[in-house]
Amino acid sequence: MSPPHRRERGLVRPYVVTDGRAHPTRNTLDLVTLVVAVGSLPLSGLSPEKRRVMELCRGGALSVAEVAGHLALAISVTKVLLSDLIDSGHITARPPVPRAQLPDDQLLQEVLDGLRARL
Repeated sequence: MSPPHRRERGLVRPYVVTDGRAHPTRNTLDLVTLVVAVGSLPLSGLSPEKRRVMELCRGGALSVAEVAGHLALAISVTKVLLSDLIDSGHITARPPVPRAQLPDDQLLQEVLDGLRARL
C-alpha cells in the first residue's frame, strides 16, 4: 500500500529564499493586500521565487494570501519577497477596496419621501 499523497516541499529552505531575513522591510502587507506587477522593469538579477511572483502578478491583482498559495510558501516568506519587490519597484501594493457601507434605512426613506413630494 502506497503512502498518502503529500505535496512535496521544495529543496530550498525559506531562510535561503529570503536571504536569511525573517521580517519584511515594510509592515504594511496583510493577507488581503492586493499586489500587481509593474511591467517595465527587467527581471534580470531576481531570484527564481521573485521571478515567479512577477509571473503571477502580471496576470492582474492578487492578494498576498493568493501569491503565497500559488508559491506554496509561508505567508511570512511571501511577505519578505513581496516587500523586496515593492522596494525595487517591480510590484505595487494597495489595500483592498473596502466594502461599501449601506446607507441608513431612515435616510433612504426620507429621500424617497422627498422625491415623491416633488413629483
